[in-house]
Amino acid sequence: MATYAFRAVDVAGVPSRGEMEASSKAQITEQLRERGLIVLDVSQKKEQLKLESLLRKKVKMRPLAVFSRQYATLIASGMPMLRSLYTLEDQTEDDKLKEAVKGLRQDIEAGSSVSQAMERRPDVFDPLYRSMVASGESSGRLEEALDRVAHHLEKIDALRRQIRSAMTYPVVVFGFAMLVMIAVVAFIVPVFIGIFEEITEDQPGVSSELPFMTQITKAVSDAFTHNWYFVIAGVLVVSIAFVKWKRTETGRHQWDRIKLRMPFYIGDVTHKVALARWSRTFPGTIASGVPILQSIKITGQTSGNTVVEEAMDDVYDSVKRGGSIAKPLEEHSTFPPMVSHMVAVGEETGQLDTMLGKIADFYEAEVDAKVKALTSLLEPVMIVWVGAVVGFIVISMYLPIFSLYDKIR
Repeated sequence: MATYAFRAVDVAGVPSRGEMEASSKAQITEQLRERGLIVLDVSQKKEQLKLESLLRKKVKMRPLAVFSRQYATLIASGMPMLRSLYTLEDQTEDDKLKEAVKGLRQDIEAGSSVSQAMERRPDVFDPLYRSMVASGESSGRLEEALDRVAHHLEKIDALRRQIRSAMTYPVVVFGFAMLVMIAVVAFIVPVFIGIFEEITEDQPGVSSELPFMTQITKAVSDAFTHNWYFVIAGVLVVSIAFVKWKRTETGRHQWDRIKLRMPFYIGDVTHKVALARWSRTFPGTIASGVPILQSIKITGQTSGNTVVEEAMDDVYDSVKRGGSIAKPLEEHSTFPPMVSHMVAVGEETGQLDTMLGKIADFYEAEVDAKVKALTSLLEPVMIVWVGAVVGFIVISMYLPIFSLYDKIR
């Protein structure tokens, strides 16, 4: 998505200008025309490197799932559309989602459909959400579409929470260990170095040259005590550069491949999460009545991994030519043989969404098992790593003392 600035006028000649996010100028122009505006100019804004853009607040999945479930319930109960949105606007706690709901209500009051109103807010409602709502709206089953969206979001959110909760303990322990080591290097190491320098000054003829390990520790200590601002600046620059690189098409593609190859079960967990998300999203779009080609395209875009997205592009080309879904999946190593076989059976029996749901259940259970194995492995690895670093610091501090003792003796 890119940000575009536009200038337009309505039929009465009243000027209007603002900014919108969309994938192309044509999409902006179409949305403005649907609002009854005559487009004068649309130009893409250059993205600036700002901290607030890197830390841009997004609507969390849980509040969006709750909103979808409540919206479906209110519509199913027979409550008028606008009154439902007024109710949801009052009780929504997330500020950005609250603003989006208010915008939906205003657009619908002006004559837009729900899907058109959501199309103008791509930063809140992704292509999957909008397509399922548009399909439900056109078939007169909007409440069912919203209920499926809520179910999908709840499943994906549960998967994320499962991984996050399992990784909390290792991350906290690792972070605390890093703080302790930084404190040791910044405050304790200089004391040892000062003691050694005082002793060498009092002993004429004794070399003040430090052992190699001690020189390394001293250099790190000097960086944290005397050049800490360079360290902080370096960390910030590297972090911002990494985030910007990940947002590029090439960077995102390379990073997704790197994640799949990470050791210590990390790559395996990433792989299974991508498969679980893919197999959970695909049947949701099909069951909602989204056309199969559009479902394939949306599933690839929302899979969260460019490797899966590339595979879905091949599936799209195959289905467009009249081929099957399973055949292109067999040619991609990202999809295990079990997946392609189950998809093939689903295509043959007409139960593709059922088979994909079973695949999603299987891989969600696999993710649970792999995450437990990952956390069990990370704990001893962190202990060994922290012990090695602390041992290196201790030995490097005592080496010059032992060396000095031998020379004095």
